[in-house]
Amino acid sequence: MIELASGRARLVYAPERGGRLISLTIDGLDLLVTPEVDDHNYGSFPMAPWAGRVRRGRFSFAGKGHELPANTPPHAIHGVARDHPWRDEGLGVMSVDLAPPWPFGGRAVQRLDLAGDSLAMTMEVHATDRPMPASLGWHPWWARRLGRGEPVEVDLHAGAMYRRDDDGIAVDELVPVPAQPWDDCFTRLGGPPAVLRWPDAVTVTLETECPDLVVFTEPDHAICVEPQTHPPDSLNLGPAVVAPGKPLVASCTWRWSVT
Repeated sequence: MIELASGRARLVYAPERGGRLISLTIDGLDLLVTPEVDDHNYGSFPMAPWAGRVRRGRFSFAGKGHELPANTPPHAIHGVARDHPWRDEGLGVMSVDLAPPWPFGGRAVQRLDLAGDSLAMTMEVHATDRPMPASLGWHPWWARRLGRGEPVEVDLHAGAMYRRDDDGIAVDELVPVPAQPWDDCFTRLGGPPAVLRWPDAVTVTLETECPDLVVFTEPDHAICVEPQTHPPDSLNLGPAVVAPGKPLVASCTWRWSVT
């Protein structure tokens, strides 16, 4: 594990654990769920070369059908990058080769830039020798409470939501944003797309050019606010096409202030 520190902020990340952020601490407060609380759903992990679900693990590209393992039955979910050790490239940079069951190969790169009041992140997916479909995203598990404080409040600035069908999968149809609880993908995002407030403690503002945001509010211990370049099932709905020398690049920044 590697530690970065700046001012009040301390970041721990682990290339060997799928390129995952392990903890983000501000003034001694753990903003992300730690492994001690939940040893599976913790920190923040990269979603590449696809973000969210792929319906029943099946998609077609360039006239050929492909099938991915249903790691969250009956669907494939969250890419393969989190399942393999990444290489530490130094200075907050890490990379990984996109291995099977992803059929196209390629490479993903993450760049982390920690400041006293922010964490800026960039992720890239590169094709090696042929075009391939792709989408990108980040999956943070924000702690619902900081110690014994009041639970986090989420201000979402979105104009529409992708409707989910009976399979729980987003379809290419937009509907108005309903009241919580959410396990949904939102679009037509405002600026900023989301603000997380732990009363009398910390406020985190999400800044991103990603057009879509998945928000998952149902867990008792966490809330997920996930910027994505495309909605779930984008390998079927319409992904980016990455070619050699033409990567897909995404960025987001978490900016905080202490109350």
